Amino acid sequence: VQLQASGGGSVQPGGSLRLSCAASGGTLSRYTMGWFRQAPGKEREFVGTMRRSGSGGATFYADSVKGRFTISRDNAKNSVYLQMNSLKFEDSGVYYCGVAERHRVGVMSRADDYNYWGQGTQVTVSS
Repeated sequence: VQLQASGGGSVQPGGSLRLSCAASGGTLSRYTMGWFRQAPGKEREFVGTMRRSGSGGATFYADSVKGRFTISRDNAKNSVYLQMNSLKFEDSGVYYCGVAERHRVGVMSRADDYNYWGQGTQVTVSS
């Protein structure tokens, strides 16, 4: 599976962005997918995940983004999205989408749960 992330940019605090993750070489709805972010000098951090359709497609989010970020999927476009609202300075970083070949019980919030990654898209929140 190849993933292409896009939609990053610069935005003021309180603003919104929508990131896209387009897949090829596989049907995205068959996989649990996740969004992670990485700030300079920090480890890759879990943002949210959407379970594969066969497991119900439920979404889960990190506490730091809950209520502000929303993951959605468009099966016709074989893409997933991360809608980010009320952005804060600390939301800045490179955002990555990942796909997990294997599903496990519980919230798949570890980076090593995911086998394939997009190239990342930069989000900068600044005034």
